[in-house]
Amino acid sequence: MISAARIPVFALALAAALPLPRPLAAQGVLVAPHAVFIDHQSRSGSILLYNPNTEPAEVTVSTTYGYPVTDSAGRMLLNVVDAPDSTAPSAAGWVQAFPRRVTVGPLERQTIRLLATPPAGLPDGEYWARLVIAARGGSVPVEGVPDSTAIQVGLTLEVRTVIALLYRKGAVETGVRLSNLRAAVSGDSLEVRGRLERRGNAAFVGSVWGTLVDAAGRSRAEFTAPLAVYYDLEPRFTAPVERLEPGRYWLRLRVAPEREDLSPKVLLPAPPVSDSVEVTVP
Repeated sequence: MISAARIPVFALALAAALPLPRPLAAQGVLVAPHAVFIDHQSRSGSILLYNPNTEPAEVTVSTTYGYPVTDSAGRMLLNVVDAPDSTAPSAAGWVQAFPRRVTVGPLERQTIRLLATPPAGLPDGEYWARLVIAARGGSVPVEGVPDSTAIQVGLTLEVRTVIALLYRKGAVETGVRLSNLRAAVSGDSLEVRGRLERRGNAAFVGSVWGTLVDAAGRSRAEFTAPLAVYYDLEPRFTAPVERLEPGRYWLRLRVAPEREDLSPKVLLPAPPVSDSVEVTVP
């Protein structure tokens, strides 16, 4: 597979990973749901666009293939693959949006239908794509231009929202294995790393919870984050922590197929996993 780009997930709406970004001033549309799940029986789905701005937005919907990865620092990135090979579980080539281009008026909504036409003899399993919703709207004034004429200078922005699409056929199952958990307190932050290995033939979609407790069992720092494990990851999590006295603490971590932003009906069941590690504050 040829990687076209690795994009920080904070710049995107990663489905099954992160909440949607807020629209920019005079630009952008909101997209719902956060992720699309299509089964082989219906072979169809939809997304809803909403333009919260005072000017119309020109929207284009396209598909690509990509999945979350982590770099050496544990940052989550979206690995976008322009030309996935025949072994990749890609649905990008056979999922289409109708309409593909549309103008959404101010404060209006537009439904986009999604139709899957998988190849004959598609093996059972889960197949992935990313929906790219590109919105162009009003211009943003450019400051610092000499006002010697009546010409107004502005930039037309394009905002892209990227969400996940998962297509399921036949028997699909998932799970996750947690290993190599480590944690340390650095200044006013708790830093946590761990290896997550996917099990089964489908992505693991869920959340992670972490709690740092002292010798008395009192919580001293907590964090929670949405999680999507398509391939093995080693993410980094952080949480603010108040000044701690020197001593021994414990970091408790739990990973489970639970999400506040997704219906339990679309989440595949999997046993939760947990682990703990000692944290020493010198």
